[in-house]
Amino acid sequence: MDKRSQDDTANEPNEGSEGIPAPDGPANLIDTDYVIGQDNITSSKFGIDFDLHGKVFTISSLVILFFVIVTLAFQNQVAPVFNAMFSFLTGNLDWFFILAANIFVVLAVVLIFTPLSKVRLGGANATPDFSYAGWFAMLFAAGMGIGLMFYGVSEPLTHFGTSLAGDGGAPLGGAEGNEQAAAQLGMSATIFHWGLHPWGIYAIVALSLALFSYNKGLPLTMRSIFYPILGERVWGWPGHVIDILAVFATLFGLATSLGLGASQASAGLHYLFDTPNTNVTMVVLILGITLVALGSVLAGVDKGVQRLSQLNMALAFLLLLFVIFVGPTLLIATGFFENLFGYVKNLPALSNPFGREDSGFTQGWTAYYWAWWISWSPFVGMFIARVSRGRTVREFLIAVLLVPTLVSILWMTAFGGTAIDQVVSEGYTGVQDAALELQLFSMLGQLPLTAITSFVGIVLVMVFFITSSDSGSLVIDSITAGGKVDAPKPQRVFWALIEGAIAIALLLGGGLTALQTAVITTGLPFTLVLLVACYAIIKGLMSEPRGT
Repeated sequence: MDKRSQDDTANEPNEGSEGIPAPDGPANLIDTDYVIGQDNITSSKFGIDFDLHGKVFTISSLVILFFVIVTLAFQNQVAPVFNAMFSFLTGNLDWFFILAANIFVVLAVVLIFTPLSKVRLGGANATPDFSYAGWFAMLFAAGMGIGLMFYGVSEPLTHFGTSLAGDGGAPLGGAEGNEQAAAQLGMSATIFHWGLHPWGIYAIVALSLALFSYNKGLPLTMRSIFYPILGERVWGWPGHVIDILAVFATLFGLATSLGLGASQASAGLHYLFDTPNTNVTMVVLILGITLVALGSVLAGVDKGVQRLSQLNMALAFLLLLFVIFVGPTLLIATGFFENLFGYVKNLPALSNPFGREDSGFTQGWTAYYWAWWISWSPFVGMFIARVSRGRTVREFLIAVLLVPTLVSILWMTAFGGTAIDQVVSEGYTGVQDAALELQLFSMLGQLPLTAITSFVGIVLVMVFFITSSDSGSLVIDSITAGGKVDAPKPQRVFWALIEGAIAIALLLGGGLTALQTAVITTGLPFTLVLLVACYAIIKGLMSEPRGT
């Protein structure tokens, strides 16, 4: 890898950086003649400015628009196709997704304890752009907000039920007839899906992007990670393919989350206000919230995304505290440490990719989750990279791995633990019998102030919806603008609208299975891309000056 030293010129503008600041202090810039945006098409028509990477934007947008049109036009015909694809991919490739996720986590953890962790993102003298409070809020809200609302009650309860029954979908074979063991196994399996593995995936992608953009002077786009492998070819078709795959993965990963959010918000509104819980309601919700998200997109990261993220964190924290103090407080307090211990104890067995006898669990849950997180990784990784300049690699990895994992354990313990306690101790089976998207509201219905807490839950889903949409629009716009981080705002509006259109198409074309199939299908090729990126990140870190 050709490099040129950046020290005395650290504070001079990095020509062609298009919004990416030059390294502050010693860093090793990659010596390339490529200028960010040199392959872009720039125009202004009817007062609307455009600045697009011609090939990446054109191919991505045309293929996605074709997919949306076909899915909406042939709803009845595409549903069986989605079902067959989902069964084939999860039934044959669950081991591959599990193995790949293990590699990402191991690499992230190992890097913390190596001298490479002393490298500072943005140059040796860089300082953080955001406070810890703002940083953590954006990490968490962008990472998995809607998912925690949708699965916080339903997943622990589902794994508890299958473990107690000992059926084919039980994790690790279940614990038939043993309520205590089934509850612990159910919580361990849930935390496995929301703990170190998803955040290890995000951390590797985010660290790679931040390193090659802020320290190496390359565009903030997925292709830049592969410069150590492809060299100058990264600016040609090999790089175009990588960025196009990143766009597909990000859009379908986001669409899955938006679809889940719409179904839960619709169910919650029906539960509270008896509104129709139909596809029409979900489509209206997606359209309405997408329009609200456009305002946040246009306001930018500092004013829009950060403020909404902090608002959502405050609301989520209040709802979490309410459940802890009004629900089975002692059970939740002790359960946090018991579940943490159970997670650590069962982690080797749960993450084993080979010779598993619980194929119903690995294929129906884990393979889908890992593909979902990998599809989300360009979006979450690029967003985390944008807000993490100035952190050391060690500080970055510890924060990205541990803080969200611990919060996820507390969240699942509070919401899932309360629901399981309602079934076991109170004999309330309504929460267990409710549809997945209704189980959160059914659990809250057994606690005081039901109307208020359920309404807060709906608002949380909607605001998580908005933060995911606007963050995703910023990221996809950067990829399709050749790595520019300050491209014209109409492009962000276009991608926010496309996200909503894909979510609508998938919901109408097959519901939850269609959403899951889209994630698995786009996550598969991108997993291969990320495995190759693991080599590039090590090579990139080894060339950087390290602090003391």
